[in-house]
Amino acid sequence: MTVVVITGTGTEVGKTVVTAAVAAAAVAAGRSVAVLKAAQTGVAPGEPGDAEEVARLAGERVTTAEVARFPEPLAPATAARRAGLTPVAPARVAEAAERLAAGHDLVLVEGAGGLLVRFDAAGGTLADVAGLLGAPALIVAPAGLGTLNASELTARELRSRGLVPLGVVIGSWPQAPDLACRCNVADLPDVTGAPLLGAVPAGAAALPPTAFRAAAPGWLAPRLGGTWDGTGFREREGAAVP
Repeated sequence: MTVVVITGTGTEVGKTVVTAAVAAAAVAAGRSVAVLKAAQTGVAPGEPGDAEEVARLAGERVTTAEVARFPEPLAPATAARRAGLTPVAPARVAEAAERLAAGHDLVLVEGAGGLLVRFDAAGGTLADVAGLLGAPALIVAPAGLGTLNASELTARELRSRGLVPLGVVIGSWPQAPDLACRCNVADLPDVTGAPLLGAVPAGAAALPPTAFRAAAPGWLAPRLGGTWDGTGFREREGAAVP
């Protein structure tokens, strides 16, 4: 598993912090890691974007790169059109990922928004990137009400294209989860047909980077290079992530 595509069920679900956690856990396990942001929107030239945030949290040993950026916080295709800039085609993202894969053990390709957010006028998406790379997709989902529908739709779309949903990670697990959050722990694997591979606690990005790196493996299952098995999490659904 050299390249993994990281997608969300939508915007602001924790993709970047999950990407940073997976990168940190892989580095702790002795792997060389690169993180590629497919399309950064809402960030002006020279301002730090998601790739820089991953580098801050996961450490300087992680190689980071960005394929394209557009100033307005919109879908990449729309943002490119409004800015009069060349949109980012899926083939361009895939080529960048392949170059990074030649020199790294693991490449994480972080999308923008959800799986089918359009990159260009031709309708290219992160799903097309995953198809070109033959890469599995990690789904980052919110914990609360509404996540089951969006997560199931994402997993179904991946499978309809012959792609593999690697699993689901909850992007922000609240310290005091409500009933919906607690039930979703059991229901997410059922509706997606993919395992729950971890949960990142709310506010993790505010930790000092050294503390983030030390804690990251404990938020992720062994399949993602971590130590989290979810047993105690399920038994204590009303508690915060250990």
